[in-house]
Amino acid sequence: MSTEDMEVDDAVRALLLLMPRMVGRAKRIKIPEELQSLSLAPRHLSLLSYLLFDGPMTVNELAERLEVAPTTVSLMVGELSKKDVLDRREDEADRRRRIVAITERMRPAIDGWLAQGARAWQKALAPLSPAERRTFIDTLRAYEDGLTD
Repeated sequence: MSTEDMEVDDAVRALLLLMPRMVGRAKRIKIPEELQSLSLAPRHLSLLSYLLFDGPMTVNELAERLEVAPTTVSLMVGELSKKDVLDRREDEADRRRRIVAITERMRPAIDGWLAQGARAWQKALAPLSPAERRTFIDTLRAYEDGLTD
């Protein structure tokens, strides 16, 4: 059956098979030894991914990207700073602002761990047009929203 002929129910069946396999493979990605004792939750992975791929940023910038309140990000940053995963420093341009970054000690472990997933997404998304990428992301968001209804 070509993708043009795929009905909604056929697509649902394909995804019901595919999604658990994707989650299973993602769970099998070995957590680096330096990070195993940290009890990282999915929200931590998103925060670390943004800092890894977009570089240091403020708590407010992270909160906007993670779609959570700045206080939530502050708590996560505080927790990960105590564990020497993140570093908070003054912004050179505005000393009132604090910039959050991954510590140099943890960067190689975090990069090695999260880069595989990023490469897989880049490979999957690269052939799509910008509009198709938007549709894909919107579809995943709609699915996530549907799970909480």
